[in-house]
Amino acid sequence: MLTINPKDTQTPELHSYLLSAVAPRPIALASTIDEEGNPNLSPFSFFNVFSANPPILIFSPARRVRGNTVKHTYENAKAVKEVVINVVTHDMVQQTSLSSTEYDKGVNEFEKAGFSMKESERVKPFRVAESPVQFECAIRQVIELGSEGGAGNLIICEVLLMHIDESVLDANKKIDQKALDLVARAGGSYYSRAREGFFEIPKPLRNKGIGVSGLPESVRMSSVLTGNDLGLLGNVEQLPDPADVDKFMKDKPEIFGLDRDEKHKFAQQLIQNNDVTGALKVLLS
Repeated sequence: MLTINPKDTQTPELHSYLLSAVAPRPIALASTIDEEGNPNLSPFSFFNVFSANPPILIFSPARRVRGNTVKHTYENAKAVKEVVINVVTHDMVQQTSLSSTEYDKGVNEFEKAGFSMKESERVKPFRVAESPVQFECAIRQVIELGSEGGAGNLIICEVLLMHIDESVLDANKKIDQKALDLVARAGGSYYSRAREGFFEIPKPLRNKGIGVSGLPESVRMSSVLTGNDLGLLGNVEQLPDPADVDKFMKDKPEIFGLDRDEKHKFAQQLIQNNDVTGALKVLLS
């Protein structure tokens, strides 16, 4: 295993490892203005939501590794203390990438990227009309993490208004993740299209699962079942009753005569078909 000590690693190399390993990351297309009212637009993938009450988003326009200079977004955030964060969808990802070009101060990236400026209701910076979700934010605090190239500057934003296009809402007025079609940033020049990789996992919030430690040793030590298989099995609240196992086995005569690994492969197929209870019955037979 490659072990990297940040203190012994050049910043560009460390930056590359960090961004490739911590991925994919959501993208904040941040709209700001300077003190003269000139608009600025730039994307940042050091970004996420950190609180719902109060509603807080944080993004970081880090100091440039090359040249150790700061970005116009950072300067505007400190001066005006308002920002609009626009989400980035697959339909606008190429324009978003173009807006990341390091144009001179005062150049309007909305125009360079071909985006439409839409007036905000509570803040001075403009919204990106093409973005289906826009957050008008007041900047609560700017935390500077260092003075060297690559150091982050945390822009802590409180959401004042959130605008959502009706086209990405379902019948219950909830955001339809597939309709939203977000993209995310990875290392190098790689991006990820979120809706092409969605899958569901039952959350262990309302019920308390038995855990992997609650499974029989023969199951835990299986040479067939994966860690994901065991995680699903351990999410049940209790093991099946022996009588239920016997009844299940009578309805599955094809299982009789299988050795342990073959049974585990059979159970694995049931897991992949979302029949975790049936898989447990096979494993306990």
